Amino acid sequence: MPENIETLIYPASVATVDAAPMPSVDGGDCPTCAAGSTASSYVYAIGKIGARFPSLSIEKEFAQATGRADTKGMTDSQAMHDVVSRRENRYLARQLCWVMTIEGLETYILVPREAADLELLIEALRAEPKRSDVDVVVGVMGPIAPSTMCNGLTVPIVAFDQIYSFDVASFIEAIPRPDSIAADQFKAVAEEVFNRVIQVADNAGADGHRALNYIAMRYPALYAAVAQAYARDSSLTAVEVQPSILSGTRQVVDVVFSFSHRSTGVTEKQFVRIDVTGEFPFLVTKLSPRYDIVT
Repeated sequence: MPENIETLIYPASVATVDAAPMPSVDGGDCPTCAAGSTASSYVYAIGKIGARFPSLSIEKEFAQATGRADTKGMTDSQAMHDVVSRRENRYLARQLCWVMTIEGLETYILVPREAADLELLIEALRAEPKRSDVDVVVGVMGPIAPSTMCNGLTVPIVAFDQIYSFDVASFIEAIPRPDSIAADQFKAVAEEVFNRVIQVADNAGADGHRALNYIAMRYPALYAAVAQAYARDSSLTAVEVQPSILSGTRQVVDVVFSFSHRSTGVTEKQFVRIDVTGEFPFLVTKLSPRYDIVT
């Protein structure tokens, strides 16, 4: 897990609720992407990374490497982490099949865009995995893997450019808390919002879900807004991702949050506008009231 999760998850440009819009990281294009890549080819996924043996040969070779290591007293997870982390076993790490699971489903096979990024995969392989562990992957989706690539697993391949790993407790602790909200109350709200985002149906971190996952990870104003809505006795009743009226040459979406008062049933909406044209989404408009036009 990164030593400074707050710096990683909340850069200086979004470290406060009233932050200015973030600049584009990639300028709207992707010079390293394959020709013909579009916004729908990109992935911004939240899940867990694990390693699989692609073949019996690799599994047996790993067993021999484990036999040469001093793993007495270690759990299976600790032993695998120890063996894969050793420099002399990098050849094994390169041979393993790295799989991202989302909500318990094997969703992507991960391959590094650069050879040096193999370290990010190894770091994501925890010695003591917990249910609260989270990995975020940003990359480009490729074709469906052939059955020979990962011992029969046929899911899309993602060439990743960025991975960051943490546990939910550290993530919640790093979110800036509004002074008007008690710490215990805000923690409960943040955990609920985070869990609801990652449990949205079919959220594989592609298409419109890229924007939703991006603001869940990088825009702390979302958590403050939900906490303030709860303080007004309102519930978060809906989350929608819609094409923005500002979409033109760029792909821009509105992520709309509906809050319904628990007594009156009156619904208020707030939205945040995200540009998802390039591989790295960015904020266009900060969280604002949403008014539907009735014709």
